[in-house]
Amino acid sequence: QVQLVESGGGSVQAGGSLRLSCAASGYTTTMAWFRQAPGKEREGVASIARDDTTSYTDSVKGRFTASKDNAKNTLYLQMNSLKPEDTAMYYCAAAPTYAGDRYVSLQQYDYDYWGQGTQVTVSS
Repeated sequence: QVQLVESGGGSVQAGGSLRLSCAASGYTTTMAWFRQAPGKEREGVASIARDDTTSYTDSVKGRFTASKDNAKNTLYLQMNSLKPEDTAMYYCAAAPTYAGDRYVSLQQYDYDYWGQGTQVTVSS
């Protein structure tokens, strides 16, 4: 069983930066960040495999960077040049333990474990 706890959300002005963290307990393979804005579906933002292969949704490429510290079993999302449209609840997710070392995905159905979310609000 994997437990995930996000932190680092908050309020920031457009153009600012935030770093989200996701502390995991248990063995993890592929991990990802998702977000859900009010009235919208949850969308995949970034995914990172065990070998550090990454995948990003187009709207955050060049602005967001996913990384992980294997020693701390912690996932990060560095968010720069934030825009009001980045406002959402951000969730950390972990794939099943049998996921391949290079496997990345931005699809919800590929993840079995979810954190409780952390709110990011970007004002213009």
